[in-house]
Amino acid sequence: MAKRDFKKKPLYRSVNTRTHGVDHGYGSDYRYQRNTKREAKSPDTSVHSKHRHGRDYKPLFKFLISKVGQDWDDVFSEAVERLDTQEPIFWIVSLDAGDAKDLVRYGESSFFSGLFVDAEGILQKTDPTLTAETMEPLCHCCTHTFDGEVFGITKTLEDFKREWAQR
Repeated sequence: MAKRDFKKKPLYRSVNTRTHGVDHGYGSDYRYQRNTKREAKSPDTSVHSKHRHGRDYKPLFKFLISKVGQDWDDVFSEAVERLDTQEPIFWIVSLDAGDAKDLVRYGESSFFSGLFVDAEGILQKTDPTLTAETMEPLCHCCTHTFDGEVFGITKTLEDFKREWAQR
C-alpha cells in the first residue's frame, strides 16, 4: 500500500518563467560590471541570481487574511513551515501598527488588506472597512482583485452580448 503524505500544501505557487513577456528583473546591465576590478574584489561573485523567479505568493496572502483575529505566533509558525522564505510574510504584515499599510498592491492588479500585529499579539486588518465594493479599478482593461475577490466589473455577460450584437 502506498504511503500517504499528509503534509500541507505550500503557500506559494511556481509560475512558468520561460514564457514570452516574463520580466526576470535583470538585463544587459551586467555586461558593464563584468571583468571589472570591483567585481574581482567582491567575495560574492556568483553566476546565479539571488532573486527567486517564478514565485506567486497570493496563496500566502489569502491564508494570512483568513487568520485575522488569531494569535500571531501560531499563524506565523504555520506560515513559515509552508514557505521557502519568510520575507513575503512581511510584505503584507507589519509588526508595528504605526508602520502598517491600509492597502498592499501585489503585481499589476491584485490588492490585499494590510495587516498588523496588535499589542496582544493578535493579527488584525489595518483598515477593516475596506471591501471589494468600496474599491475603484485603476483602469477598465484589467481584472482587479481585492483579497481575492474581483472588483470594478459592473457589466454582466448579457450586457456584453447585447453590445456585441448591436455592432
